[in-house]
Amino acid sequence: MKSKRSRPLHNKQNHQNHQNPNVRIFYDFYPHLIPGPFHRILRPFHTGLNYVRFSMQNSTMQFEAQRNHLPSLYEVLARKTAAPVDLYCFYIYMRDQQRSVDYLDFWLDVAQHTSLCRHFVRELRRSILVETPDLEKTNSKRSSYILDHMGGVNDPAGPSTDLNDEEKIKDQNLSAYLRENTGASNHSPQSSLGSQQSALRASGDRAFGGERPPRPSFMSRNSPTSTNSDSPAHTVARADIRASAEKILYTYILPGSEREVVLPQGIVQGITTAIEEEGRDDPELFDTAKDYTFQAMERDAFPGFLRSKALGNLVPPSLFLRLVLGLIAMFAGFWAAFIFIFLDAPKHQRCWLILPFTVGVYSLASQQYSIDPIVALLGYSEYTFFNFSRIREPYVRKLLNKRALMVLLVTIAVGVCVLVFFIFVPGKRL
Repeated sequence: MKSKRSRPLHNKQNHQNHQNPNVRIFYDFYPHLIPGPFHRILRPFHTGLNYVRFSMQNSTMQFEAQRNHLPSLYEVLARKTAAPVDLYCFYIYMRDQQRSVDYLDFWLDVAQHTSLCRHFVRELRRSILVETPDLEKTNSKRSSYILDHMGGVNDPAGPSTDLNDEEKIKDQNLSAYLRENTGASNHSPQSSLGSQQSALRASGDRAFGGERPPRPSFMSRNSPTSTNSDSPAHTVARADIRASAEKILYTYILPGSEREVVLPQGIVQGITTAIEEEGRDDPELFDTAKDYTFQAMERDAFPGFLRSKALGNLVPPSLFLRLVLGLIAMFAGFWAAFIFIFLDAPKHQRCWLILPFTVGVYSLASQQYSIDPIVALLGYSEYTFFNFSRIREPYVRKLLNKRALMVLLVTIAVGVCVLVFFIFVPGKRL
């Protein structure tokens, strides 16, 4: 059965101008929410939850001291922001509100592919130093030279157009080396992560009667226990890189695929030809698609995310609830006010109107401005219905505090005007 396609984030006519996307793919504050496939990215960089939190807090504090503006998409994807404008909240926004989480999942899987290439090259460099002491051979000299001058893969969090010449050369050297050694898949095959996953995939397919088992979600809580990244089970073989490239192709790019991302036909055809006919699996293979996806998210999804999280602290279900509650409270207030007027009730009895009118005006103001001022002043933001997190981004908290005070002043002004009118208006008993 053909799966439901994700909603396009862009118009195909506007694909000429690309900003190169690159992103680090894991989320540091909630590693327990990341399922098994994403731990492949998390483990090469972090060895435990305490280190993850410590390093993320230090990184966040450095950028907090410098930022006096709203974050960019690059900063969010590079994990340089804190709640409520971090990668975790952006993923939830893309999933629940934008309904285009497949674009972000494609981005994360491509970054995972880049991480695997980095890990493979790092291990290959070590293996060459250990296993080929005789560097007088031409091939050994050449391989050692390439690996020594390749450096690490650049941080895939920003556009490639922002890279300097040295960083571009490093990326090109990595892709060129992987293209030239496409057939070299004998790097630690016994402990290969890709070999193990291929076996598991095959057994899973048989168990499901030939159908593919459901793909785990990035938000799944049932994740396997992570282990140390230095263990042999984490050795990356060339087969892992090939399997990762094919997974991205068959999951996101091919027409009618499981979670198809709408891309221009030229990009789809180029990636398909490179993987299936040329046998490529280097990181440079997905550069054009990453550019296009980054541009689409930055143009069509990210502005709404900033409006939702930096200028408000409520999600759509809460806004609807406050709208209903406000209308009911205002109806009850007007109904009681007219009863008091036509019964010529004394003013001290009319003071009971404070309750429905306060609730009604406060709820409608919260719905209109997409912010609950009391919750914002307490330092919390809603990321899912009635689930709140602390506001840890200083500039966002400052904006929300100012906006919350403004909404409170509006609520008080409107509420006082309505109450004064209905409490002090002369009554007439019918």
